[in-house]
Amino acid sequence: MKRKKELLKTLILGFQQRIPLASISRDMVIPVDSGKIISVCGVRRCGKTFMLYDTINQLIKKKVAKPENILFVNFDDERLHLSSDEFDLILQAYRELFPGILPEYTYIFLDEIQVADGWEQFVRRVYDNVTRNIFISGSNSRLLATEIATSLRGRTIQFEVFPLGFKEYCEFKKLETNYYISGNKAKLINGFYQFMGKGGFPELVLNDYNYYENILQEYYHVMLFKDVVERYNVRNLPVLNYFVKRMLSNLSKPTSINKIYNEMKSAGLKTDKNILYEFAGQLEAVYFTQRLAKYAHSVLKTELATDRKIYFIDNGMVNALNFSYHDDHGKMFENLIFLWLRRQMPFQRGLYFFKGKKECDFVLTDRDKPVKLIQACWNINDADTLKREIAGLTEASEVLNCFDATILTPEHEEEINTGKLKIKIEAAWKKMLT
Repeated sequence: MKRKKELLKTLILGFQQRIPLASISRDMVIPVDSGKIISVCGVRRCGKTFMLYDTINQLIKKKVAKPENILFVNFDDERLHLSSDEFDLILQAYRELFPGILPEYTYIFLDEIQVADGWEQFVRRVYDNVTRNIFISGSNSRLLATEIATSLRGRTIQFEVFPLGFKEYCEFKKLETNYYISGNKAKLINGFYQFMGKGGFPELVLNDYNYYENILQEYYHVMLFKDVVERYNVRNLPVLNYFVKRMLSNLSKPTSINKIYNEMKSAGLKTDKNILYEFAGQLEAVYFTQRLAKYAHSVLKTELATDRKIYFIDNGMVNALNFSYHDDHGKMFENLIFLWLRRQMPFQRGLYFFKGKKECDFVLTDRDKPVKLIQACWNINDADTLKREIAGLTEASEVLNCFDATILTPEHEEEINTGKLKIKIEAAWKKMLT
């Protein structure tokens, strides 16, 4: 234990010496005076750690704290393997370094905390007895949400971080977003297409997407093996790999896990149907996939719906893992629109799809009441495509009694009055800058 405490002292001091930290501010701002435990969740490499860095910089800049008031521990550091009965070493190491600092003036940052078993009891105890300035991050929404709900109830505010949105992409690339200025519009549209194809993981945007496919494939392997296989003790890797490939092939489509199970049986892959449902939940928990439920007037029917549309956390990731999507602009565009909407919908509440005789890609709700209908359409110039999109909006509008209807396209802008419905056609690149 003494050796671990000395290591912790080295890590704590080493981190403090790096303050102010290199970071670029994101659209999301984490509060520093809420009196709650701030938990930050999101897929690996999306920028959670740098969100914490930016929060620390703000504390220092506003003179709320000094570097010695900051206690930062990264649990994903391979040198740290703390068991639940060793967590107190963190506080012991800090107090020995700074015996004169009152505990309530300490700001504690615990990064990638899902790696450590039993962390929730430690965090609760620190919050109740030491300081209320606690910030935690993790790459598993279900793990954090479940353990917070049971052990830290009423003590937390949770924030979700995603890879960069288009507006953030422009800020990272230093693109001027005032499209009324001559020359800016063309650069923004070109940037939008690059963003749609190669994604928004911060590291890749900053290095101009050099070796982006190789890097994203490496991201994927870390997510799969560290966050899913190791965390959930998955033993049947061939079945998991097949399941991921089938999910990828069904991008933006309603997907039946029962159908995938029957395909596996026919292919000679032995598994249990319940395991596939577990895989679906685990992939969603680590933010690799996102599943969209069909809207129903009954909340229970919505929650119990088995066929859900499949989306992925980043377009670049999709391209890096499935080369067939390089030319499938329609699916990639819809995935991009989903991610833009999902970033605005906490914990996936308020976002669904509609399926009747026709389909509407997205239904936005407020207190379970449909308030906006959106179609994602790559090629609005095709007459049959436009007719299909309008038909989906019209049926959804009549069934759901919702009359705010929009078709998002890459660049086209127009307004259509069908007699039954006034439909706005808007350019996605412009909407994503607001």
